[in-house]
Amino acid sequence: MSSITLDLFADHEPEQQPKREQIAEQSWVLRGFVLPWLERLLPELDAVLAAAPFRQMVTPGGFTMSAALSSCGTWGWTTDRSGYHYSRQDPASGKPWPPMPEVFLHLAQAAALEAGFAGFVPDSCLINRYPPGAKMSLHQDKDETSMAAPIVSVSLGLPAVFLFGGFERGDKCQRVSLFHGDVVVWGGVDRLRYHGVLPIKDGQHPRLGEQRINFTFRAAR
Repeated sequence: MSSITLDLFADHEPEQQPKREQIAEQSWVLRGFVLPWLERLLPELDAVLAAAPFRQMVTPGGFTMSAALSSCGTWGWTTDRSGYHYSRQDPASGKPWPPMPEVFLHLAQAAALEAGFAGFVPDSCLINRYPPGAKMSLHQDKDETSMAAPIVSVSLGLPAVFLFGGFERGDKCQRVSLFHGDVVVWGGVDRLRYHGVLPIKDGQHPRLGEQRINFTFRAAR
């Protein structure tokens, strides 16, 4: 197994980066995997966000998240003072979440298959917007009904340092630099690993500006 731990301060795509990097037994970084999909992906993203704009949610502990969130698909992930949960409706509008665009679904399935997870059918896509300084604390994705399906996480825009840890919050984390177009897929024995994102550094992406956009595909129910 070839683990990858990249420079915390990397701010550009390293030259001759391998296309696929294994970071744990059933966890992979797929370098540049999204790039061929972008021209179809970004207009659909704009349409989703027009129907369900980003908003900053409040955690059960009363803290406002630094990353702004939206969702598409049958189920959207939300958080408020009552807890973390999936909902069929956007709580901001009371309307169902926008349907998952076909190109989103096909991208998620292709990335999962590349990482060894055939038959992935996500019913939820959480969309996060990270401006410079925003982060995501270490957490497990454990609100889904079944842990059998993998998590597929897409990175667009500004670079990020992805923390990929163990099965306890205090376990040592790998620091994995992610760039525009990269995908991380983890599942199977790694499904409940802790993970997070360090604060995004200031920067200007030529296509997406001063932000990182992250899609996380899940089989929620």
